[in-house]
Amino acid sequence: MMLAACRDYRLDSRLTDQSGLVPADRFARYGAEQAEVMAIAREYGEARGGSSTEDAARAADVAMGYARTLPDVRDVRTDPLGFRNTIRFKSGWRTTATPIADGKRGSQTPGLPAAARRGTGRRSIGLTNLNPRIPERW
Repeated sequence: MMLAACRDYRLDSRLTDQSGLVPADRFARYGAEQAEVMAIAREYGEARGGSSTEDAARAADVAMGYARTLPDVRDVRTDPLGFRNTIRFKSGWRTTATPIADGKRGSQTPGLPAAARRGTGRRSIGLTNLNPRIPERW
């Protein structure tokens, strides 16, 4: 009886569930930065494979690599075990992106700037992991 009352601590399904939220394509149409966030989240969702810590870190690295190609992204920090990337844009807007597995790739996101659609590279940005022992300097 006690096992039925125990909470499941696997948070990935709770964090990645899109039900009740604005659909990704509609949110992407709100602006260029919103489209870039949805594209990053879709690449993150596409890269998710297994349930190990290494798989989570690999998926977060793929999403960060994709974020490097986007023109408005200033920097990205990742928390692979929390299933989220924190993205800061040149405008100063900071938001998080959790994986979206809706069957689309980032380049299929409506509203992306032309440079992002082509997947052109740009300058390298500072990337670090979220770690409570390292002071955050935003």
